[in-house]
Amino acid sequence: MKQLNCFVVCNDTIQAEKTVQQLALSPLVNHIYLLVKKGTEIKLEGCLTLEVDSIQSSETIRKIAEKSDTPYSLIYTKETILEPGQYALERFFHIAESTGSGLVYSDYYQIAGGVRSGLPLIDYQEGSLRDDFNFGSLLFYDAECLKKAVANTNATYRFAGLYNLRLKVSQQAELLHINEYLYAEVESDLRQSGEKQFDYVDPKNRTVQVEMEAACTDHLKKIGGYLAPDFKSIAFDESHFPVEASVIIPIKNRVRTVEDALKSVLIQHTDFKFNLIIVDNYSTDGTSEIIEKYASLDNRVIHVIPGRTDLGIGGCWNAGVDHADCGKFSVQLDSDDVYQDENTLQTIVNAFYEQNCAMVIGSYTMTNFNMETIPPGLIDHQEWTPENGRNNAMRINGLGAPRAFYTPVLRDIKVPNTSYGEDYALGLRISREYQIGRVYESLYLCRRWEDNSDASLDVVKMNGYNLYKDKIRTIELKARKRTPNP
Repeated sequence: MKQLNCFVVCNDTIQAEKTVQQLALSPLVNHIYLLVKKGTEIKLEGCLTLEVDSIQSSETIRKIAEKSDTPYSLIYTKETILEPGQYALERFFHIAESTGSGLVYSDYYQIAGGVRSGLPLIDYQEGSLRDDFNFGSLLFYDAECLKKAVANTNATYRFAGLYNLRLKVSQQAELLHINEYLYAEVESDLRQSGEKQFDYVDPKNRTVQVEMEAACTDHLKKIGGYLAPDFKSIAFDESHFPVEASVIIPIKNRVRTVEDALKSVLIQHTDFKFNLIIVDNYSTDGTSEIIEKYASLDNRVIHVIPGRTDLGIGGCWNAGVDHADCGKFSVQLDSDDVYQDENTLQTIVNAFYEQNCAMVIGSYTMTNFNMETIPPGLIDHQEWTPENGRNNAMRINGLGAPRAFYTPVLRDIKVPNTSYGEDYALGLRISREYQIGRVYESLYLCRRWEDNSDASLDVVKMNGYNLYKDKIRTIELKARKRTPNP
């Protein structure tokens, strides 16, 4: 029996012909549909044509659903040549049939710059809500789940159609990862991880993000994970703090940047007392000596060396927040970044009182090491709104910087002792109960250079980071489902 129809994005005849030849070898294939842009004349023998606007649109997904008259539908989303492995389609089919999964995806080989390398993927979990989750480009859908997802979609999306599809399918059945390299594809985006990660906040992608937010919010409502904009109020009446605000810098071996960070704090003009708590995680490159020099000259500088040697960035944050000299508000500064000007700290503290929030997130400007602006420039995360920001936070991989916290709340929640994602975990947890305040003007210069922790990650490291953030979202989603909505 013919088990599947194949849908192949097609903008180039040669690419499509080679891909079609490979797919047609499987006796499982019933029809192969070429997804061509409207007005494009591409015809291949043995193939049918569907005129579409984009693989990402809900109109395209609807057309695919209409032609999904076999048990399974294979969608190939890339415009480059697909090379299925030995009996790959049979493997997808047997696993999909055996497990009743709504979507099956697999590891694959990536061909980049003529080099073939394995690209392992990660398991999908309930909190894998980010729209950039990598399923690879070969998507093997249960056709009934696909058609039901389309039937249950009321919105029309130009950009979020494919994203909405997998959310709707996940409401019905499992999205299953096969830990086998079942195909190869050509990769055309050769940028490093540090460049790709800011695509979603690029202003030119704003319209795309609005649609993604709408699709995710609808999904959260359907599964009981949506939170209405109802927040706990804060009195800010705890008065036992030695200063109003503490800037906290966790640091290890940043001899090239620590002095710039320190100076940008000490020049702050405020109408309140503040200090600078530097948690030095056993630096060995001369960083400690620079901190000591400043601490000896200015009593606002507090040099803390933790009593433990097993601390990540989050653990160092806990050491700073728990310190007796910590102020009412704990304000972040990374050791290789600087504040925009002398008014940053005052602006952040004002925001706490003006917006009655437990956490404030500012905006920052991307720069090179010499603090010259680089694309995409200002990162302001304007997708955050008091009405829906706490829900949209479940979709994106970060909430912005600089971050600041009402210290009693932070002392109660604690910071995860990790060196990646700890700030995101805090943002999700705090937004479950409290308002997060926003400042949309640039407060901070974020330097991109070779020593950034996310500048150039290999696939194993990137998978580990993404898996952790997905797990954070899964935990938070489970908690939100248990949170009664007004």
